[in-house]
Amino acid sequence: MFSDLCLKVFNHSISDYHIKNNVAENPSNPFNKQKIEYLLYQKNWIDTVQWHLEDLIRDPKINPEEALKLKRTIDASNQKRTDLVEYIDSYFLETYKHVKINDDATFNSESPAWAIDRLSILALKIFHMKEETVRDDATQKHQDNCKDKLETLNQQCKDLCTAIDQLLNDIELGNKYMLIYKQMKMYNDEDLNPVLYKSKK
Repeated sequence: MFSDLCLKVFNHSISDYHIKNNVAENPSNPFNKQKIEYLLYQKNWIDTVQWHLEDLIRDPKINPEEALKLKRTIDASNQKRTDLVEYIDSYFLETYKHVKINDDATFNSESPAWAIDRLSILALKIFHMKEETVRDDATQKHQDNCKDKLETLNQQCKDLCTAIDQLLNDIELGNKYMLIYKQMKMYNDEDLNPVLYKSKK
């Protein structure tokens, strides 16, 4: 199942990141650039870095200048994340381009890659929730609460994996077809963000 491959790659990426646990560390992607695993690894690495950037920016004692720098780093990361999702969807478009679409075929509002994006984030939630269940400086109540949350996250993961695999199977059989809607992010675009284009005048 494709979802199994995704989780395997995502967990590989998360494990690799936490060797040094440094947001400035560049990924050493172990997969062939021509394979979908390469894109999945890159995607999750960006998510993992951004997870920790979001932690850092919430430090109540953070220097305002440092917070602004982190915010801009997060914005750039969001753009890279969106680009990679669209690359992954392009892979699926290429994979299924010869499928004959059935007359009664329907489509999902969420493309396969955006569902996989949610799975990447879910893998991160599970990893960090597991850490909370064994945190030495946490109370037993905290650990028990996190165990309950972890159980819920694992069920969500199972359900999402099933949904992703069903969607891909339906696309392969021609029961569903893909529509990709570009995200059209505006805040990073000098021609679309009014603050940016007014500052150029």
